Amino acid sequence: MNETTTERGWLRWLPLALLLTGLCTLPLFFVFDRPQTTDTLAQIKRVGVLRVLTINGPNTYFEGASGAMGLEYDLAARFAESLDVELTLELTDNFASLIPRLLRGDAHMAAAGFTITDQRRQVLKFSRPFEQIRQQVVYLRGNKRPRRVEDLIGRRIEIVAGSSASERLAELKVNHPHLEWIETSGKDAEELLAEVWAGQLEVTITDSQTVALVRQHHPQIRVAFVLPHAENLAWAFPSNVDPALFAASNKFLRSINESGELNRLIDRYYGAVERFDYVNVATYRRRIFSTLPVYKPLFRAGAEQTQLDWRLLAAQAYQESQWNPKAVSPTGVRGMMQLTKVTAERFDILDREDPRQSIFGGARYLRHLMDRLPPEIQDPDRTWLALAAYNVGYGHLKDARALTVRNGRDPDKWVDVKEFLPLLSVPKWYKKTQYGYARGHEPVSYVTRIRSFHDILVKIEEQDQPRHVAPQPQLTVPAA
Repeated sequence: MNETTTERGWLRWLPLALLLTGLCTLPLFFVFDRPQTTDTLAQIKRVGVLRVLTINGPNTYFEGASGAMGLEYDLAARFAESLDVELTLELTDNFASLIPRLLRGDAHMAAAGFTITDQRRQVLKFSRPFEQIRQQVVYLRGNKRPRRVEDLIGRRIEIVAGSSASERLAELKVNHPHLEWIETSGKDAEELLAEVWAGQLEVTITDSQTVALVRQHHPQIRVAFVLPHAENLAWAFPSNVDPALFAASNKFLRSINESGELNRLIDRYYGAVERFDYVNVATYRRRIFSTLPVYKPLFRAGAEQTQLDWRLLAAQAYQESQWNPKAVSPTGVRGMMQLTKVTAERFDILDREDPRQSIFGGARYLRHLMDRLPPEIQDPDRTWLALAAYNVGYGHLKDARALTVRNGRDPDKWVDVKEFLPLLSVPKWYKKTQYGYARGHEPVSYVTRIRSFHDILVKIEEQDQPRHVAPQPQLTVPAA
């Protein structure tokens, strides 16, 4: 791990010093006297490829269950399409290496969660902004809340090296000389937030986008306060960018903003975060009596067709959509069982918002995943692993099972695999896998909640059973 601890007032210039130090590893003529040719855009169109530098992460680019995802990816893909060329992503290992690689000419531009800052403007040129974020101070619920900058003094604070939080803290240190923090290039923001959740780190500071996404799976983390100054997200180019390419990027961003497509993309990834409803047992129990009876015959029929427990299907559907057949997720999946378009087509589902088609399609897909797992895996582990694959994708589940084996644990046991799924969001681990980055905490929460919903439904069903009628067989749930 590469760590630097701020100790003195002059270190407020450390981020720029680190940047220049990184640049000095390259010949100066190569960095600053290697302009993009004035016909770079023409060359891009002639070759048919736009090279974009980015980084694996929840806000930039990752492989989801339905394919390539991420706000920066979606924007870059649409920009390439507007130029009638193919998009080629150049992935970098960490955020701190983005600027040196861009200036070295590894790509035409960077779409990697860059905010426009004064220090970065010294070596980069930024497109028009497409979103505004804030740097947020995050702590764990139950710990003493820091309410102002003075409360951060003496706390263990860790942030991502080269991030905007570094510049913000350097500005605050001018008036708060005892403020100290650690910068790391060995972890990303999502991993630092997970450490706060686990009680391993007191405070981290990162952007509001990432905090909003991670809080869905770790609701115990809290925003203590927001640092001054909103920040604008934009694409980054070398300062000597071809004017035609730069103008084309701004024209595209202006067009996608005016058409409303930009807002739709932002809502796709972040709109549901504000509407996220944490597990609410009271609400669930009410809906078992008010909503479930309408769809119960469909769950029973779908389960009978696929030899599944209907209560498991019902619990999964509640986790997916709260039994709303018209539900649409931030990633564009639809219906009661939140099927992707590709999955729906695979299982001959014509209308994902039709309750019967969605339930039957989801049941067939879950059964397909269960049957795809190695035959030696026994229930209930087979069920929990299949549910995880339903959420994160079969490829990412394979990666997690491989990590489980690599660490001497049993890949056929959910209790073991669930410990290694979160590592799919940790750079030093996902870089060693076949399918790369995934929101590894999400399938763990997904399966846990479905198990809870299933258990509640089983208990209610048993309570309603006449004394002379034996209750239905239920899944055996081993201790976690």
